[in-house]
Amino acid sequence: MSVSSPGVVRRWVLPILRIVVFAAIAVALVKLAFFNGATSGTDGIVPTAEVSDPITTVQTGSIRNDISLDATVYPDAAAPVRATTAGEVSKVDVAVGAAVDAGTAVVVVKHPLATAAADGTPLYEKVTISAGAAGTLSALTVLVGQQVAVGDTIAQVAPPTFNVTGTIAPVEQYRLLTKPTEATVTIAGGPAPFTCTGLTINAPLAGAAAGPSPEPSGDAPGTTGPSASGSGSSTGPSVRCAVPAGVTVFGGLAAKLTISAGAAADALVVPATAVEGSGTAGTIYRPAAGGGAPKPVKVELGIFDGRNVQIVSGLKEGEEILEFVPSKSDEQAAAAMNGLGG
Repeated sequence: MSVSSPGVVRRWVLPILRIVVFAAIAVALVKLAFFNGATSGTDGIVPTAEVSDPITTVQTGSIRNDISLDATVYPDAAAPVRATTAGEVSKVDVAVGAAVDAGTAVVVVKHPLATAAADGTPLYEKVTISAGAAGTLSALTVLVGQQVAVGDTIAQVAPPTFNVTGTIAPVEQYRLLTKPTEATVTIAGGPAPFTCTGLTINAPLAGAAAGPSPEPSGDAPGTTGPSASGSGSSTGPSVRCAVPAGVTVFGGLAAKLTISAGAAADALVVPATAVEGSGTAGTIYRPAAGGGAPKPVKVELGIFDGRNVQIVSGLKEGEEILEFVPSKSDEQAAAAMNGLGG
């Protein structure tokens, strides 16, 4: 039988080759595991890398503090017309939808007097209750013959004015310590951007949600909007300003409210990540020579634009500072890297 015949190859040659290959693999694994030639402490190699905090310098530049909020146009709250005397409604002078001014008579109340006529007949005094404000009579809640008490709401007068209200994040209030009094309103598809005045920031008062519900603010029936206190949201501070007369708007329009709380040219600026603290006072850290602990420096803060902070005093242009507050450098650097990677 020939050595090259198929039967001999399958029976003898291939099994022998498999054994040789597996043996070579086993020897190689043993050598890698136990005889890789590594020596401990004999090659003279020592770690040389050093971990240092990122450093930046104080720069000069322009900074502007503009806060932009999503807002909504609301009609101003209706003014309630209240009964000033107790008695029976004897006359209704206007209907819902009528235009009124402050002196327009709304209802007449027949008020009984304490004295009677000589024959014992009761005497009455007729008291006219006026609208008290200009606008449109949006609600009338009494009928002729109905008894009313002092302070009862008998009607509502919707004013022809509007406001723009949006919600601001609580922390953003640090950027509004200068208390701006106006803002710029932009309405897509509406009038040209305009300035609204009387800007106010209203935070929910502690305990305001507890206790009995307050009386309705006087908004016209079927409308929605902020309460008379000016708070358009119960979840955080609201920013509100008045739409000037002559600007045509409608309730429910979406708007962009931009508040400018200051700007400065040729100002000293540093990254916000380098500042510990907020408001008008903070701390910056200088790198220490020789690897020591960073040196804190008290600084006066100015305008904050969301990324950079103006340094009013405490530092000079070109000074080196730590880019991140030491206690937060690791987490802030990681967040910055993640932001760049994203």
